[in-house]
Amino acid sequence: MSLWFSFFFLFSYFFSPLADLVKLAGLLFASLTAWYLGYLFAVLVPKETITTSIANLQDIGKKPVLRAPVPKRQKCDHWSPCSPGNYAYRILSGGGKQKLAKICFEDELLISKEKGNVGSGINIAIVNYHSGEMMTFIKNAPKGSLLLMATQDDGSTRLKNDAKKLIEELGSKEIWNMKFRSSWAFIAAKGFRLPDNIQKEKINHSDKKKNRYGDWPAEIQIEGCIPGNLI
Repeated sequence: MSLWFSFFFLFSYFFSPLADLVKLAGLLFASLTAWYLGYLFAVLVPKETITTSIANLQDIGKKPVLRAPVPKRQKCDHWSPCSPGNYAYRILSGGGKQKLAKICFEDELLISKEKGNVGSGINIAIVNYHSGEMMTFIKNAPKGSLLLMATQDDGSTRLKNDAKKLIEELGSKEIWNMKFRSSWAFIAAKGFRLPDNIQKEKINHSDKKKNRYGDWPAEIQIEGCIPGNLI
């Protein structure tokens, strides 16, 4: 055992420096190879190409970020436009004492705070389907008219049964359910029939336990597109 140990010790003693020399030689060889390859790259590749590549890398961070275009405003603030030959409408009711009823037809505000023609009760805008003539009473509305209605504040207290019957005949299913300060929006046609697949009516009753605006229920709205060839 002692002879074997002595031999191993001597082998390690003499050859350990040799391993270090091999490592140093390998490091020098790698450094020379890297320098030579860099020299060849600088000689063979045109300077303009290197400059352009560096400039392109720098421009990556300077390119503007693409953003979606701002949506184009549609008639009566619809999210999407009505098809050609269709009329846009939007009726709003409720949402608090300061938020007044609003009726829009073909991007024209017929009744609104801005127009100064909103009153407490049922606000009615009558649109002649052909000429745009405005009328003030349902019974006098000519055939071929659209009637757009919205409550402001309260529309039930002074609403008589004969008026409810008249509005029911126009197609309302909620007029008999009207309560104190109910938000109600309705669109009807006289002398023709509206498509079944459009919004015609919506109602929301005041509930002090659920109201967001004190004694007033939340705002409701109906909107849609009416074909221009119904008559």
